[in-house]
Amino acid sequence: MKDANFLKEHNARSIWHPMAHPADSQANPPDIIVEGEGAQIIDVDGNRLIDAVGGLWNVNLGYSCAPVKQAIAAQLDRLPFYSIFRGTTNDAIIELGEMLRAFFAPDGLTRAFFTSGGSDSVEIALRLARQYHKVRGQGGRVKYLSLKKGYHGTHTLGASVNGNANFRTQYEPLMPGCFHIPAPYPYRNPFNETDPQKLAQLCLAALEDEIAFQGAETIAAFIMEPILGAGGVIPPHPSFMPGVRELCDRHGILLIADEVITAFGRSGDWTGSRHWGVQPDLMTTAKAITNGYFPFGAVMIGGAVAEVFEADTTGKAAIGSGYTYSGHPVGAAAAIACLKETERLNVKDNAAARGAQLFEGVQALMAKHEIVGDVRGGHGLMTALELVSDRATKTGIDKATIGAVHRATYESGVMVRVSGPNIILSPPLILSETEAAKIIDALDAGLSAVA
Repeated sequence: MKDANFLKEHNARSIWHPMAHPADSQANPPDIIVEGEGAQIIDVDGNRLIDAVGGLWNVNLGYSCAPVKQAIAAQLDRLPFYSIFRGTTNDAIIELGEMLRAFFAPDGLTRAFFTSGGSDSVEIALRLARQYHKVRGQGGRVKYLSLKKGYHGTHTLGASVNGNANFRTQYEPLMPGCFHIPAPYPYRNPFNETDPQKLAQLCLAALEDEIAFQGAETIAAFIMEPILGAGGVIPPHPSFMPGVRELCDRHGILLIADEVITAFGRSGDWTGSRHWGVQPDLMTTAKAITNGYFPFGAVMIGGAVAEVFEADTTGKAAIGSGYTYSGHPVGAAAAIACLKETERLNVKDNAAARGAQLFEGVQALMAKHEIVGDVRGGHGLMTALELVSDRATKTGIDKATIGAVHRATYESGVMVRVSGPNIILSPPLILSETEAAKIIDALDAGLSAVA
């Protein structure tokens, strides 16, 4: 590794960073992380911090998971790459496929299509939805519905169904045929409805109205996160996703659960959909599937969808999508080891316990600090604080102030993520009770710094 002086001197000089203005990255160089162990990271100056970001929602098992690292090394020695395009495959991906089929059986998912990450998975799921209807002779079903505030990656199709203008405006025009309904977000919504159950019914009515307006026979799929993540950790009322499932079934629309964040235990259950008792037709996964140690993802396919494709005799079901690294054997080896550790450690239960601890802690911070307008969580290690400049009017926070909170929290020993007006907490699922308490203490210090 280059020495600290070199790294600091050249920081952001030759790199454009995702989700950042190039000039801002140069004027305010990013923090340089050089080591990681467990749920903690170490920066270039030797400061040790609890990583309350969990990498980027993905380092569920922490930074020193030996079985995963050993599996990657062993696979590199034996077979570093071979494709699974038509006519060839590799042994690691076959083993992983069988493990995933067993893992997702309660969700009604029986097949896997492998990708290089979350945005890839969303792209494939949306494509398969259109193809499914074409195979069935309903080629007019080409439109997509989704939620405002939803996040579905950065490919053109994913950005088109995204419900956040930050990921859309500079790249428009995007794909036609994508329409959005209000999110079940009690703190801010066009209905001014704060009751979660009533709001869920209003959003479902908006969905039904949009289906009628567009024409059900033109709609391929509705895509949603079971718990909105990047949009600010927004869990819907328990009636919402079942209501979406019922409307999709009634109108012949596929339901895609985007579980790039929530699959594999982060929400306190093995999938976010299981919280609401819903089986989706397709599910996107990535992130925790390899603990962030290798770029990898999978679209899980429901039994009824798989049956339509596999029974086709016209040739329309031939899949014309894929990536060079789909089914990469090193990624498959990492995923196999990761899934074994995920189940052995039963991380969903720790996520539920530590998530409850964090949620209780941020509720106490809201009572203490006027700058906290809303807190959301209660489903595993997914927690958010929405900051405001005026709680009574819900006036948003300025960038400088939330930046100061972030920096003071960092200096108190915890890395958190700022997303718009939100401070998002998504630490590794191996987080200890002591580490969870330190996250709350550091946030308290960060909020106090701007009081």
